[in-house]
Amino acid sequence: MKIAIAADHAGKELKSYVIDFLGLTNHQVLDYGVATDSSVSVDYPDYADIVASEVSAGRCDRGILICGTGIGMCIAANKFPDVRAAVVNDEFTARMSRAHNDANVICLGSRTINHQRAIDFVKIWLSAECEEGRHRARVQKISSIEKRLMP
Repeated sequence: MKIAIAADHAGKELKSYVIDFLGLTNHQVLDYGVATDSSVSVDYPDYADIVASEVSAGRCDRGILICGTGIGMCIAANKFPDVRAAVVNDEFTARMSRAHNDANVICLGSRTINHQRAIDFVKIWLSAECEEGRHRARVQKISSIEKRLMP
């Protein structure tokens, strides 16, 4: 799986930790948060734009975005076609974001979860699959709405 990852200044430390974990897997990781390797404040929408563009265009299978709460990154990423971003705060939301919503971008809050919990959530999210039936049909409805609203 090809995974794009980025973070703003608040998420730079957690991003490094997640990248270290992903290095132990068979996934290809593309780090788009290189400019955030310092504590200088940057704007999270700029990094959500990069990762969500990669996922939206199909150049990456999944994306991981990290900021203080995950909320800002999630809002920005969900502006892109075919991106289903979800803020994950526990094991249940990590699993359900995939099983029920087929989330292809996970958003983590560096100020709301510790490093080990983040890794646990990423593991769950990477291994979960979207359930068929009513959940797949609902995801398809979201895509239909998106297509209807696009200019």
